[in-house]
Amino acid sequence: MRLLLVSNSTLHGSGYLDHCAEAIASFLKPAGARVLYVPYALFDRDAYAEKARSRFEQMGIALDSVHDAPGGPVRAVEKAEALFIGGGNTFRLLTALWRERLVEPIRDRARDGMPYIGTSAGSNVACPTIKTTNDMPIVQPPTLDALDLVPFQINAHYQDPIPGSTHMGETREQRIAEFHQENAAPVVGLREGAWLLVEDRAVSLQGSTGARLFRRGEAAVEYATGSRVDFVLDRPPQV
Repeated sequence: MRLLLVSNSTLHGSGYLDHCAEAIASFLKPAGARVLYVPYALFDRDAYAEKARSRFEQMGIALDSVHDAPGGPVRAVEKAEALFIGGGNTFRLLTALWRERLVEPIRDRARDGMPYIGTSAGSNVACPTIKTTNDMPIVQPPTLDALDLVPFQINAHYQDPIPGSTHMGETREQRIAEFHQENAAPVVGLREGAWLLVEDRAVSLQGSTGARLFRRGEAAVEYATGSRVDFVLDRPPQV
């Protein structure tokens, strides 16, 4: 598999995909791919697709959208050279993927080697489930099960606890601890500005901000940009 799983599509102080544009262009170079975009995470699919198309054209990459593809979305995925799923609301995205019967076609194509790019919600759905998203369940998908391209969970836009904060709500770290009270999968707290590059059994942490890895019953571990974290592809025991 070839996956590029980005925490966020816009980094403070820069424009849409600016912080990861070079990584995207490099990721797609071997395939010379025309990208199929999945805009289901936002309500206005036409506007979202146009935004992505304009940005990819700046990188010299052609982009089509699955939502208005001739022949329908399943056929478009089956023919796609590469796939990009953008950010937004993860519940809305997963609901649409199941409704349009795209979960299995995307899973099959990605496992067969089709390059897959996700940002935010698009990275969340690459995981076994969407149980570690930050989003509100504004719609109810038929299941929380997602594409299961990797055996770990991602918490996109991960934020570290702020020392001295008077906010009384749970931190991301506490929310992830709650997840591990009920689930075994490791969670990568992927800060804004960071992404994971998965190439077969090799996984590298890239970008500028690093990540934290949370495992059930263990202290969180910090990983810096450039770290190899291939071990996250080992499936945990389901206990």
